[in-house]
Amino acid sequence: MKTATQPNNTYAPVAFDPGAEVARLKQTSPAFARAWNAQAEEFDALDALLEARKRAGLTQAQVADLMGVKQSSLARVEASLASHSHAPSLTTLRKYAQAVGCKLELRMVPQ
Repeated sequence: MKTATQPNNTYAPVAFDPGAEVARLKQTSPAFARAWNAQAEEFDALDALLEARKRAGLTQAQVADLMGVKQSSLARVEASLASHSHAPSLTTLRKYAQAVGCKLELRMVPQ
Protein backbone atom coordinates (compact mmCIF):
# COMPACT_ATOMS: atom_id res chain seq x y z
CA MET A 1 0.00 0.00 0.00
CA LYS A 2 1.34 3.43 -0.96
CA THR A 3 1.57 6.11 1.70
CA ALA A 4 1.79 9.87 1.27
CA THR A 5 5.57 9.77 1.88
CA GLN A 6 6.36 7.14 -0.80
CA PRO A 7 7.21 8.40 -4.28
CA ASN A 8 5.29 7.14 -7.27
CA ASN A 9 7.80 4.95 -9.11
CA THR A 10 5.49 4.07 -11.97
CA TYR A 11 7.22 4.33 -15.34
CA ALA A 12 5.01 6.33 -17.68
CA PRO A 13 6.72 7.01 -21.02
CA VAL A 14 5.50 9.87 -23.14
CA ALA A 15 5.03 9.06 -26.81
CA PHE A 16 6.99 11.33 -29.15
CA ASP A 17 7.18 11.14 -32.92
CA PRO A 18 9.87 13.58 -34.17
CA GLY A 19 8.69 13.35 -37.78
CA ALA A 20 5.12 14.18 -36.83
CA GLU A 21 6.31 17.05 -34.64
CA VAL A 22 8.38 18.51 -37.49
CA ALA A 23 5.41 18.21 -39.85
CA ARG A 24 3.15 19.92 -37.29
CA LEU A 25 5.62 22.75 -36.69
CA LYS A 26 6.16 23.28 -40.42
CA GLN A 27 2.40 23.72 -40.79
CA THR A 28 1.87 25.94 -37.77
CA SER A 29 5.03 28.05 -37.63
CA PRO A 30 6.18 29.94 -40.72
CA ALA A 31 9.46 30.80 -38.95
CA PHE A 32 10.11 27.12 -38.20
CA ALA A 33 9.26 26.15 -41.79
CA ARG A 34 11.71 28.75 -43.18
CA ALA A 35 14.48 27.62 -40.82
CA TRP A 36 13.83 23.94 -41.59
CA ASN A 37 13.84 24.52 -45.34
CA ALA A 38 17.06 26.55 -45.12
CA GLN A 39 18.74 23.52 -43.54
CA ALA A 40 17.18 20.91 -45.85
CA GLU A 41 20.32 20.23 -47.89
CA GLU A 42 22.44 19.75 -44.77
CA PHE A 43 19.84 17.42 -43.25
CA ASP A 44 19.73 15.43 -46.49
CA ALA A 45 23.52 15.17 -46.60
CA LEU A 46 23.70 14.05 -42.97
CA ASP A 47 20.92 11.51 -43.53
CA ALA A 48 22.82 10.13 -46.54
CA LEU A 49 26.04 9.75 -44.55
CA LEU A 50 24.39 8.14 -41.55
CA GLU A 51 22.27 5.80 -43.70
CA ALA A 52 25.33 4.68 -45.69
CA ARG A 53 27.26 4.02 -42.46
CA LYS A 54 24.33 2.10 -41.01
CA ARG A 55 23.88 0.09 -44.22
CA ALA A 56 27.60 -0.80 -44.10
CA GLY A 57 27.17 -1.92 -40.48
CA LEU A 58 30.06 0.24 -39.32
CA THR A 59 30.56 2.37 -36.26
CA GLN A 60 31.85 5.91 -36.44
CA ALA A 61 35.20 4.66 -35.10
CA GLN A 62 35.44 1.99 -37.81
CA VAL A 63 34.67 4.48 -40.59
CA ALA A 64 37.22 6.91 -39.16
CA ASP A 65 39.84 4.16 -39.12
CA LEU A 66 39.10 3.28 -42.76
CA MET A 67 39.38 6.98 -43.67
CA GLY A 68 42.65 7.36 -41.79
CA VAL A 69 41.28 9.98 -39.40
CA LYS A 70 40.49 10.09 -35.70
CA GLN A 71 36.97 9.19 -34.57
CA SER A 72 36.62 12.66 -33.05
CA SER A 73 37.35 14.22 -36.45
CA LEU A 74 34.67 12.12 -38.10
CA ALA A 75 32.24 13.00 -35.32
CA ARG A 76 32.88 16.68 -36.08
CA VAL A 77 32.17 16.10 -39.79
CA GLU A 78 28.84 14.43 -39.02
CA ALA A 79 27.94 17.04 -36.40
CA SER A 80 28.95 19.94 -38.64
CA LEU A 81 26.36 18.93 -41.20
CA ALA A 82 23.66 18.93 -38.55
CA SER A 83 24.72 22.29 -37.13
CA HIS A 84 25.60 23.93 -40.47
CA SER A 85 28.86 25.04 -38.86
CA HIS A 86 31.22 23.63 -41.48
CA ALA A 87 30.94 22.03 -44.89
CA PRO A 88 33.18 18.99 -45.34
CA SER A 89 35.40 18.98 -48.43
CA LEU A 90 34.71 16.78 -51.44
CA THR A 91 37.87 14.85 -50.56
CA THR A 92 36.47 14.08 -47.10
CA LEU A 93 33.11 13.05 -48.55
CA ARG A 94 34.83 10.78 -51.10
CA LYS A 95 36.87 9.12 -48.33
CA TYR A 96 33.71 8.64 -46.27
CA ALA A 97 31.87 7.15 -49.25
CA GLN A 98 34.73 4.76 -49.99
CA ALA A 99 34.96 3.72 -46.31
CA VAL A 100 31.28 2.73 -46.27
CA GLY A 101 31.42 0.99 -49.64
CA CYS A 102 29.74 3.72 -51.67
CA LYS A 103 30.52 6.05 -54.56
CA LEU A 104 29.99 9.77 -54.06
CA GLU A 105 27.64 11.33 -56.62
CA LEU A 106 26.67 14.99 -56.86
CA ARG A 107 23.66 16.14 -58.83
CA MET A 108 22.28 19.49 -59.85
CA VAL A 109 18.47 19.33 -59.88
CA PRO A 110 16.42 22.05 -61.62
CA GLN A 111 14.08 23.86 -59.24
